[in-house]
Amino acid sequence: MSVLEAAPPRPPLPVTVVDELRALFGSRLHLGQAMRHQHGCSEAHFEPRLPDAVIFAHSTDEVVAIVQICVPASIPIIPFGAGTSIEGNTLPVRGGISVDLSEMTEIVEVNADDLDCTVQAGVRREQLNEHLRNMGLFFPIDPGANATIGGMAATRASGTNAVRYGTMREAVLSLKVVTPDGRVIRTARRARKSAAGFDLTRLYVGSEGTLGIITEVTLRLFGIPEAISSAVCSFETLAGAVDTVVQSIQLGIPLARVEILDDVQMKAVNAWSNLDYPELTTLFFEFHGSPTYVKEQVETVSELAAANGGGEFRWSNLPEERSKLWKARHEAYYAAVNMRPGATGWATDVCVPISRLAECISETKQDLQKASVPATILGHVGDGNFHVVFSLDPHSPDELAEAGAINARLVRRALLMDGTCTGEHGIGLGKQDWLVEELGDAVEIMRTLKRALDPHDLFNPGKIFAL
Repeated sequence: MSVLEAAPPRPPLPVTVVDELRALFGSRLHLGQAMRHQHGCSEAHFEPRLPDAVIFAHSTDEVVAIVQICVPASIPIIPFGAGTSIEGNTLPVRGGISVDLSEMTEIVEVNADDLDCTVQAGVRREQLNEHLRNMGLFFPIDPGANATIGGMAATRASGTNAVRYGTMREAVLSLKVVTPDGRVIRTARRARKSAAGFDLTRLYVGSEGTLGIITEVTLRLFGIPEAISSAVCSFETLAGAVDTVVQSIQLGIPLARVEILDDVQMKAVNAWSNLDYPELTTLFFEFHGSPTYVKEQVETVSELAAANGGGEFRWSNLPEERSKLWKARHEAYYAAVNMRPGATGWATDVCVPISRLAECISETKQDLQKASVPATILGHVGDGNFHVVFSLDPHSPDELAEAGAINARLVRRALLMDGTCTGEHGIGLGKQDWLVEELGDAVEIMRTLKRALDPHDLFNPGKIFAL
């Protein structure tokens, strides 16, 4: 039985609670079907589950007020950002209040000399980089979607730049968090290193709103590179593409981004983005540094690509051409899903040691070639992370079952290679059984922490694991 099927029906919100919330939030309290449906759906194949109400919070104090009203009434609270999560991470499986933080968009401070900034949770990554551009700074974590910073911290997001700049685990210096008992805590100061007690910042990064609601995030920043170059190279074989990446990393080439798209994904991208790339397994690269250093990187990687069966190594320093290339990559998920009109997407997510990456992708590709469900492979191969995107008929239980079986083989394959069931999407609803298989008794330690911090299981209940 799934978490959604097991969730008991909830009674309506008490009138007294609705009255208290309306007095505080007025028109920012939404009880209508349309807004509730918007906050009860996901980007993937999970069935909708509507909250009882949606509130748009504007400050940490307002989040505290929501907690102080809802927790005594045993009403679940689900933090919501941009709604771009893939594993049903924000679905209100037990109803309750969806607390939308997307209007908390203040960039609190930028400390340019220290290369850090503090932002409210609803700031979008593109908004932040637009603000930073004139200071010669940028925030590198790029999961593809224009996600909120709070949501990215809550799911420990990463994306295309992770091979060089790391993930949200490395990017977050400190958090402001509202706890289930209504306290506001700051997990750390801005110092780049500290040995002051438990690392609470890392505890909350990736906790998916189950332990607290993140309202402010302090982030590491980087200087905009002097030169940025992007390149595209197609390969006759998938193995040749993966070998090029592995050899580049082993040689110490500091690739800023390197993405793989298989032949089916390239066909989908060409159709969706009106492009004309060869419909072969393709690597998308980006190089950062001084003009001379970038040129050296491009030359070395192009030589490796040629030795591994790569075709023309097309590269450019022009911002408009780079933007066009990465826009196509960022829209790859939607391109894959829309290979069939009206389809629903299911994006898998595994990560393995790079020495096993070619084997893992190759065996997965063999599974897909036998499948009746259209599917593509794409991923951040520089750190061993890749995805399969299924294009499913939403009215076909057989297709859902077939995709589930392929996904199960993929995850078990990754675990046998000492990899993980999720490189960046989180656990949410979709990976709970695999989390137990991956970490065993360590999951019980997570449950102990959850029970201690949220004893009534009201903060995003039903996610990551069952209590």
